[in-house]
Amino acid sequence: MLISQVRKQDGSIAVAVRVPGETAHVVKGAESVYALAMEAANGGRSLKEVIEAKGLGEAIDLDEVYAEGRMLPPITHPDPGHLHLTGTGLTHLGSAATRDAMHKKTTEAAEETLTDSMKMFRMGLEGGKPKPGEKGVQPEWFYKGNGTAAVAPGEPLTSPSFAEDGGEEPEMAGIYVISDKGVPYRLGFAVANEFSDHKTERVNYLWLAHSKLRQASFGPEIRIGAAPNDIRGTSRILRGGKVLWEKPFLSGEANMSHSFANLEYHHFKYGLFRAPGDVHVHMFGTATLSFGDGIRTESGDVFEIEAKDFGLALRNPLAIAAEEEIAIHQL
Repeated sequence: MLISQVRKQDGSIAVAVRVPGETAHVVKGAESVYALAMEAANGGRSLKEVIEAKGLGEAIDLDEVYAEGRMLPPITHPDPGHLHLTGTGLTHLGSAATRDAMHKKTTEAAEETLTDSMKMFRMGLEGGKPKPGEKGVQPEWFYKGNGTAAVAPGEPLTSPSFAEDGGEEPEMAGIYVISDKGVPYRLGFAVANEFSDHKTERVNYLWLAHSKLRQASFGPEIRIGAAPNDIRGTSRILRGGKVLWEKPFLSGEANMSHSFANLEYHHFKYGLFRAPGDVHVHMFGTATLSFGDGIRTESGDVFEIEAKDFGLALRNPLAIAAEEEIAIHQL
């Protein structure tokens, strides 16, 4: 089942659900996806059970809504400060050829000659998929922002004026709510664009944190339930209505050095991230970047990311913010 949020003509939210390939219908009496998820988490029921109990109403054409600019992020929080955008890196194996090359390099090279990135990648290969009852190695982790940095599908991803680059990262994102008792519950997974400044990151790895403090977009739909083991999608950039760059991307545990469970544990082990009522959108990394192929994006380029069984493609144009003067005032 796929679930999404639409802005109605009066400005309120309509929740839509559908089976892939079929028409979406509005969930009766649903204030938001967040409200449904919290009702499920606090009531000991699954999200599907809550939706089925409310029933479905009128049909809704999601393609038409998307074209009209009325798609919302598939989950929002009434207070954007309580939605957290985070992620992990160095989690994907990439293509078979890349995997073989990486294995060879990390097993044959002397420890002192490896970069920190390669050391962390090797740690994931060796300990990212622990056996039941064991704790695996922790991954690279980064913070992107709160709900104010979550951009709706179809809306521009805006690169700051001081940025060196604004590039896409096609990823899967886990979507979570925290129950009133402080227990994390996963709704499912969505396609995401973990928009980043790769040029800044490559100057010095210690600038990774700076490069990630950017907007992100996810959706338009959340696939309720566990993620498939092997996820295959396509990432492309359109310029002037024509494909400038296109490449497949892989995700799912068959293509990762970490299990989703291990990545989730190392995020939610912090009490800070188990505050009752909060929403978490956690992005799990990628192995495909246009930046790595020498593409330099421009204002007006359109990012498009899609994966089978995850609903409508995620599309966002690139915008560049005007320069602003930042002045600090003494109280």
